[in-house]
Amino acid sequence: MSGHVETLVIGAGPAGLTTAYTLAKNGRGVTVLEMDERYVGGISRTVDYKGFLFDIGGHRFFSKSKEIVDLWNEILPDDFIERPRLSRIYYRNKFYAYPLKAFEALGNLGVFTASLCMASFAWAKARPVKSPRTFHEWVRNQFGEKLFSIFFKTYTEKVWGMSCDEISADWAAQRIKGLDLIGAVLDGLKRSLGLNKRGGGGAAAKTLIESFRYPRRGPGMMWEACAAKVKALGGQVLMGRKVTGLRYDAAARLWTVTAQAADGTAETFTADNVVSSAPMRELMGSLSPTPISLFHAQDLKYRDFLTVVLIGRPQKELPDNWVYIHDPSVKVGRVQNFRSWSPEMIPDGVSTCLGLEYFCFEGDGLWTSSDADLIALAKAEIAQVGLMDPADVYDASVVRQPKAYPVYDDAYAHNVEMIRLDLKRTYPGLHLVGRNGMHKYNNQDHAMMTGLLTALNICAGETLYDVWQVNEDAEYGESGVSGAQEALSSVRLTPSRVAA
Repeated sequence: MSGHVETLVIGAGPAGLTTAYTLAKNGRGVTVLEMDERYVGGISRTVDYKGFLFDIGGHRFFSKSKEIVDLWNEILPDDFIERPRLSRIYYRNKFYAYPLKAFEALGNLGVFTASLCMASFAWAKARPVKSPRTFHEWVRNQFGEKLFSIFFKTYTEKVWGMSCDEISADWAAQRIKGLDLIGAVLDGLKRSLGLNKRGGGGAAAKTLIESFRYPRRGPGMMWEACAAKVKALGGQVLMGRKVTGLRYDAAARLWTVTAQAADGTAETFTADNVVSSAPMRELMGSLSPTPISLFHAQDLKYRDFLTVVLIGRPQKELPDNWVYIHDPSVKVGRVQNFRSWSPEMIPDGVSTCLGLEYFCFEGDGLWTSSDADLIALAKAEIAQVGLMDPADVYDASVVRQPKAYPVYDDAYAHNVEMIRLDLKRTYPGLHLVGRNGMHKYNNQDHAMMTGLLTALNICAGETLYDVWQVNEDAEYGESGVSGAQEALSSVRLTPSRVAA
């Protein structure tokens, strides 16, 4: 299949499909090319294994953006359920509620360790690192060295596969700025030591949401419905298409995009606009003429991810949606409990289905391990953590997800800036959206907003909205923020004449 289309979208994840749906609703021609032969949704897809449904990472449907909530309701009006949010931290053979409960944490840590945490916190406030550049320095300034080592270091280094001294402070500022992760413990410790004398009038602390909406059969429901609506509105969603090249003709102001279908057939499309949610490094390597910022793109890094799903006989119901594994004695980083996300994820309604998430690099020892070896590892570690008896496991599955997380190393911000300047000058009509498309670790609703605003820019024929401002404010997405100015509010239906 080949032909001309006004806008060609690369990738059928939340950002790409939101772009396509918005364009199609406005009567614009759009074609989506998706590399996966079966699933839409990208890392927000829902995998089906013998009727057992599971998420790739877990995706809550919560947003403070009215436009995004309205989109969810419009695309999937009758299939949301409300789920309680419950998660815990596992650290050194003990479980901690998340957000942390002061006296539980105090009891688990012990008076001596708790006192060290308080002393470390006081020292960090008295002697902060000036202009923190790394994740370690930023978190140490906020919470002290001891709390950093207990509640941040191990898990963060599992996720990223690199030292906290190599991770940019931007990551901490974006993901945990203002979050009252440790505040409850500090308050509890102060109360226990008679040091906490609260007065009134303080700003409300930021806390995590207590419930969220979720499609009854997983987030893939949303994106399957969205793809169907794009088609019903006259757009195309073509599966099993791997983009192999993008050439821009400046004189004709026209894009030529080549792709390979699943059967090996070569296809060629022309388009006035290209919207890419593909990983920025891969996109830049496909462009012609060759971008001068290609070496910046080649320096971008990604963290990959695999899930080992263990399916077992019924056992005592776990209340958690997921558990963070901070303990350094096991490799698993997080455990998802899919029945707690939605009972309809479990076909027989009674089996236990847990997803053990391992963070890795494509090609490393974990990634290249056989499924049998990964399942054996997962069984041993789930027993060590105490969440499931390996003897109860009667089936298992492994899903690998490349480029799950764009890495925020010391050079990423400069590399992205150089790429943006190059694209703006040399490749008009090329729009970047979504997590990997913008090399920006945003949430599902942020990714959708980048697609929505990009589509509105295309419809207007000019840049009305600065897509890069979405998710700049790290306080987005939680509850209890007093007077916070949200990033999406700053761009939401308020056109501003800015450079994309």
